Amino acid sequence: MPDLLIELFSEEIPARMQKRASEDLKKLITDGLVEAGLTYASAGAFATPRRLALSVEGLLAESPTTVEERKGPRVDAPEKALEGFLRGAGVSKDDLEIRDEKKGQVYFAKITKPGRPAAEIISEVLEKNVRNFPWPKSMRWGSGSLKWVRPLHSILCILSAEDGVEVVPVDIDGITSGNTAFGHRFMSPVTFTVNSFDDYAAKLKKNYVVLDPAERADHIWHDATNQAFAQGLEVVEDKGLLAEVAGLVEWPVVLMGDIGADFLELPPEVLQTSMKEHQKFFSVKNPKTGRIEKFVTVANRETADHGATILAGNQKVLSARLSDAKFFWENDIRTVERHGLEAMSAPLANVTFHNKLGSQGARISRIATLAAQLAPVVGADAKEATLAAKVAKADLSSEMVYEFPELQGIMGRYYAKKAGLSDAVADACRDHYSPLGPSDDVPTEAVSVSVALADKLDTLTGFWAIDEKPTGSKDPFALRRAALGVIRLLITNDVRVSLSRFFDTQLLAHKIAVADENDGVIDTLKEILDEIAEHGVFGAALEAISDKLDENSVDAVNAAAGDLPSASADLLSFFHDRLKVFLRDQGVRHDVIDACLAMPSSDDITLLVKRATALQAMLDTEDGTNLIQGFKRANNILTQAEEKDGVEYSFGADIKFAETEEEKALFAALDAAEAKISPAMADENFTDAMAAMAEMRPAVDAFFEAVQVNADNDIVRRNRLNLLGRIRDICLSVADLTKIES
Repeated sequence: MPDLLIELFSEEIPARMQKRASEDLKKLITDGLVEAGLTYASAGAFATPRRLALSVEGLLAESPTTVEERKGPRVDAPEKALEGFLRGAGVSKDDLEIRDEKKGQVYFAKITKPGRPAAEIISEVLEKNVRNFPWPKSMRWGSGSLKWVRPLHSILCILSAEDGVEVVPVDIDGITSGNTAFGHRFMSPVTFTVNSFDDYAAKLKKNYVVLDPAERADHIWHDATNQAFAQGLEVVEDKGLLAEVAGLVEWPVVLMGDIGADFLELPPEVLQTSMKEHQKFFSVKNPKTGRIEKFVTVANRETADHGATILAGNQKVLSARLSDAKFFWENDIRTVERHGLEAMSAPLANVTFHNKLGSQGARISRIATLAAQLAPVVGADAKEATLAAKVAKADLSSEMVYEFPELQGIMGRYYAKKAGLSDAVADACRDHYSPLGPSDDVPTEAVSVSVALADKLDTLTGFWAIDEKPTGSKDPFALRRAALGVIRLLITNDVRVSLSRFFDTQLLAHKIAVADENDGVIDTLKEILDEIAEHGVFGAALEAISDKLDENSVDAVNAAAGDLPSASADLLSFFHDRLKVFLRDQGVRHDVIDACLAMPSSDDITLLVKRATALQAMLDTEDGTNLIQGFKRANNILTQAEEKDGVEYSFGADIKFAETEEEKALFAALDAAEAKISPAMADENFTDAMAAMAEMRPAVDAFFEAVQVNADNDIVRRNRLNLLGRIRDICLSVADLTKIES
């Protein structure tokens, strides 16, 4: 079986596109070959800045001959139907076979497709996919119609076998295939012939090209860390930068340079960000001080002076870049030291957050109010939480963050410390954006938690207030991420809070913000906003002040508040959906969550998670699984009996009417379970409550095996149905087990 080697050689391919392009090349070509009947043993794709390569091993030498049997029209069908069948099958009437079937005689055709040589198929598949390659961006050059990411120069396409090498003929806009490849642009600008993949990879390396991007990345990291270690330093790990740099060079040469003494006192994040974004340099830090002291750059060639000229040029450019960063840093520090951090945030009053939600300044004011309300819930000082919320976004108006937006929050902490603020406030400036994703760390310091929650809740309620919700895969304002952030903050910090209360608070605050100031109902809405803190939700707060209002005023308040209650309920439902995704990854089934959502306090995420994890743990046991079946059986019997008799069997079970030992044992088991479950539920100890419920399983099983519920004696029958009612009531007091799937 021959092996296939393809190389598409071009001008430099952007690093960010190389990995996806190599994967696309592999999938498109191998799928095309298999579809044409050519199977293979294995395939591997590679990318460098100037080439995409594909190796396919164990390819069939030709596609197999196939015979397809196709059923045609009946013998007595119209002539035109027969003619259409003959055209479609590519046969003549003499080639048809007539067979007897239930509905009469029918024509059948056998269509034989002879096998084709591999080279012929490869040529067609390669040309088709090169012309239609899914580059994110592509270009045309010269007079041809071909589009490629950068001008394509040559195509290597060979089939190698024990009896020799065959060049697969391909011609795409005058670019014809061959068996030659090119070396490194500078260090070995020569062509050479290849006869197999191993020969190709070896000759590339001899000509200063490392084909495998993983090998280039390993080489870069190994050399960089060794050079740093030799000087008692460490390279700051950055996998994304490493992958990008490996895509910029074909022959990586690692060089370590110095950072000017004038810049060493800049915050390490500033140095790291500036060098990464502008120069693609790795930062090298002193592990004892945490200070960034050197940098690592990766050249694409070896030089006679061992990189001295390259380093000198890089250091010159780096000095200019860091001079800008130093200028921004010093200007920001002067502003903070002279006027304070709140003064730095003042310009945000003129920055629009969203055209329907007002300015960043107005948003900060809402977040500060909400953070103060959340502070006692999370154990933070309300004054500190308010101050932290007021200054947390101050760095958005700094020159440094304007230049490097990815430093928002990080610079806020530095500025807060320069302004003489506490560590708790400074940490909140840095951490209130977190968590940004499922793997991001969750803040645990109380002030940071209060501001982070307030920030995310204000964002969510704001976009719900203007009906800008995520739809399908579209989530331009990252609201799913914000909801997941709230969930993780609550669970990680074991925060008990009624989300509905804070949803209503912020939704109403948004309604007030966009309402007409001359509207007489504004003062009433503000009064309701104050009442929510005491009465929990909008409806209860409105009812609390209703005696001060006439009927028209109540109608006016409801009209001004709009669909606030339904928006609040919809937002809670959105949180529940996010929670299902979050808990599913932790092994909690969706129906388990539904069973817990049906219980009271479903807007308390922490309580909900504790209940769901305890229920899931019970269901993972044999007793738990069997108890669910016993509950469902009891519930089904009760439902049918109650529908038939028109009464509810939920009280009055008396042990004196028990006729069997199994009945008496079930009474005892239910009494014992209730004695444990009631105090456990009062203490919100769901684990113990679930365990006590599972302990009923043997008695329930024994009852159903030995006892006929619908006895002939009506008194005994009612007593047994009421006994089943106790099973149902006890189970439903822990979770709505009717939601659990079998």
